[in-house]
Amino acid sequence: MKKIGILGGVGWASTVDYYRAIAEGAGQYYAERGHGSPLPIPPMTIESVTQAKTRALRGTAGNEASWSAFDAVFREALLTLQNAECDFAIIASNTPHARLHAIRQGVSMPILSIFDATAEVTAQSGATNALVLGTTVTMQATNYAERLATDGITANARLPDPEIAEMQAMIDSDFYGGASDTAHARLLAFCNRHATPGTAILLACTELPLAFPDHLDDPVFEADGHLFINPSAAHVAAALTEALEG
Repeated sequence: MKKIGILGGVGWASTVDYYRAIAEGAGQYYAERGHGSPLPIPPMTIESVTQAKTRALRGTAGNEASWSAFDAVFREALLTLQNAECDFAIIASNTPHARLHAIRQGVSMPILSIFDATAEVTAQSGATNALVLGTTVTMQATNYAERLATDGITANARLPDPEIAEMQAMIDSDFYGGASDTAHARLLAFCNRHATPGTAILLACTELPLAFPDHLDDPVFEADGHLFINPSAAHVAAALTEALEG
């Protein structure tokens, strides 16, 4: 069984859910194979960064140099996990994955990409079009679109800046520390405006799936007339496969 490093804190509620999902998923894996109690779970180390700090350090799209301080925080956290003898790491947040090419420089430990895990389950769903929802960084970047394209899936054209700003504001107000009482309705209204029939909606901020508590562990699910992809659940599933079978 491999040791998992979790780089968390962006934000803390989704980090908690990653830990829970890994522990419960591993327990189910061993229970199905007849293992008695206590059920094993992979050894894990969590390195939690400060979201207020990393938000302030975000750079400007297209300006590599402006991201150097942001990249350094995540690189240092990954090196801490590497020094803790983790066999591989996952970043429990979509946003830093847009900078993974720079963050992982100097890190020899494998890092499982949420883009890869998400693209694979989206392709398995049979969807050929996708709407990517997330933070400003995620929705302005082309990482998801480029990775989805390798599996024959067309992502949405970039939404207008006011719509991207609305989604970021929604994440900040309705999803900080968990999903508020209005989070589900507000998110659904946004989806209804922008998702065409047959489009897979990627909940590509690790807080967004918290609006669907019955589907936190489902990489693909249908709800409220839409097909949703849960990148967090896909990422956890990939981590469990690597830890338990890799």
